Amino acid sequence: MIRLKGTRFNDTASFFDHAVGITGYYGFVPMDTLPRFAPRHGDGPLKQKLEEELLFARREERALAAAARKSVAGMPPDGHAALAWRATAGTSAASPSLELHVLGVPSGIAEALLIVVADAIAREAGIEHRSLVLNNVGSTESFSRFVRDVGTYLRKHLESISPTLRPRAATDPLGTLVQLIERKHPAVPRAPQAMEYLTEEERRRFWELLEYLEACGVSYELDGQVLGSKDVWTHTLFELSVTDKESGEKEPFAFGGRYDPLVSRIARVPVSAAMVTIICEPRGSGYKPSVKPAATSPAVYFAHLGPEARRRTLGILENLRAARIPVHQGIWHERIGEQMAKARELAVPYILIMGHKEAVEGTVLVREVATNSQEAIPVPDLTGYLRRRRLGLPAATR
Repeated sequence: MIRLKGTRFNDTASFFDHAVGITGYYGFVPMDTLPRFAPRHGDGPLKQKLEEELLFARREERALAAAARKSVAGMPPDGHAALAWRATAGTSAASPSLELHVLGVPSGIAEALLIVVADAIAREAGIEHRSLVLNNVGSTESFSRFVRDVGTYLRKHLESISPTLRPRAATDPLGTLVQLIERKHPAVPRAPQAMEYLTEEERRRFWELLEYLEACGVSYELDGQVLGSKDVWTHTLFELSVTDKESGEKEPFAFGGRYDPLVSRIARVPVSAAMVTIICEPRGSGYKPSVKPAATSPAVYFAHLGPEARRRTLGILENLRAARIPVHQGIWHERIGEQMAKARELAVPYILIMGHKEAVEGTVLVREVATNSQEAIPVPDLTGYLRRRRLGLPAATR
């Protein structure tokens, strides 16, 4: 949970307002404003309750079913992505939270974007001592093999487990392991590790995410104790924490990952979704952020070509955001054609392009659409270049 004491915000609403402003730069919109697409997943999946009871390993997961149903309602057609935020006012049993969702993006860029945005929100709130830990549970098949061996391990150590927890070990070994981790049980360090069950393809997928984080300068640690329900998560799970300067204790304030199994179960077809939940202490009377009208459209679109350029782009976008230079972008797109089509649709007068050559050389092409002329600008000079030529300003104000 984010404690507002020591931050730049006096109440939860102002913190959420600022956080939503950061998410808006990357294209996140209120979840309730997403287009509602015609059901394409069978008989009434949008309102249908889960047919079987889900086993939630973590308390924080219980609110995910409602969020997943909303995600399915706003799930874009195949080949398209949607970025959305959703705020909860909090209850007597749960603190106010801000959820960020990336829908329809199966690659690791979805998790990388969520981590970078959540970290930026905490950093700009004034939280200095942050840490990020990640785990990877692989596909549903790999996760199932891990959970099976966790059950075997717990049966061997049943006598050391609290009598009140033993019945759960037989029916929900993963939830039991999460409880033991929270209690710092001595059997935890020798328990099976999910990353040991990954296939080569799953390892390559995870490495792609780590490369995104390293390119953005985000520090991280791998931790096999970051776990969640098999019915909910697949591949990456992550947790952001703030460290107390005096005690050294870490308090998590954000948790997230890829929840493909849950959203696919509701949609009844395979779909992709990732999310992060940022928890804030309740302070003040209003918890929901205000929805402000969108500013004038930026005059620049940032396009990338190739995996190396994509790795570099997320960090450059964060630098531009911190410098308050608005740009359109579609970092979740795999192909340059999709991005150029969007740039034409937006009718931007300038396009920033980073291809493989530019990524290796550390430059960005600035192309003027009207004349098709372009200039290569070193990445460290890009912010100053855009400011001097006022290219980062909306067309109406240039």
